[in-house]
Amino acid sequence: MSIIKEKIQYLNDRNEKALTIFLTAGFPDADNFVETALKIIDAGADILEIGLPFGDSLADGPVIQSSYIHALKNKVNLTRTFEMIRKIRDKSDVPLILMSSANPILNYGKEKFVSEAKQCGINGVIIPDIPLEEYDVFFEDLFSSIDTIMLTTPTSSDERIKKIDFKSKGFLYSVSVVGTTGVRNKFDSKVLSNLKRTYSLVKNKMQIGFGISSAEDVKRFSPYCDGVIVGSAIIKLLGKNNEQEAIKLVKELKKACK
Repeated sequence: MSIIKEKIQYLNDRNEKALTIFLTAGFPDADNFVETALKIIDAGADILEIGLPFGDSLADGPVIQSSYIHALKNKVNLTRTFEMIRKIRDKSDVPLILMSSANPILNYGKEKFVSEAKQCGINGVIIPDIPLEEYDVFFEDLFSSIDTIMLTTPTSSDERIKKIDFKSKGFLYSVSVVGTTGVRNKFDSKVLSNLKRTYSLVKNKMQIGFGISSAEDVKRFSPYCDGVIVGSAIIKLLGKNNEQEAIKLVKELKKACK
């Protein structure tokens, strides 16, 4: 069993949902990113997802795209991201996931990427622009020691969800809504019915992401998942230099997971 799945199972056994927090590598301040990440973990993040800044990222809304641009201007690349992750791993044993587009990995070299990822303590990867049809060609056997987390969307058919679930390792990432990441003020009944459908079909642990930004959202989605992923709401606060508010939000989210 993967470390990520074990962590989610451990929490579920205690009647808790897992809380995964997304942070953009090197944002808002590359020099203090490791310290910020550790504070977020201490506040209640069960799993940390770290996004590699990329100029043409898939599925990310304006908040995360803006954070990527900011980080890229500060010269945050894959090598520097690995360095930051290694420092986080030295201080924490929480599962760490790297989210990246395929191009930076291909440019870096897949073998070199996997080697470095393992050395710095990465437990899983999310690469949104690798669809089911390209999974075997891209990941090959190189990624056998790292969880490869796949995504489903509201438009995925039952058959496709089952196929994606079969390939996904660590957990299945269920995208709650059609569109890009970002804070949403409301979710209609179709969103909940679709999540219920997806949850009934998967054998993996399942986490829900996209649009979750409050304790109320967590409670609303809890019956249909094993954990939630929150990104834009945290990034938005960090971008306004409201680190304390971001930490407060993480605490509120974690409390709602119990």
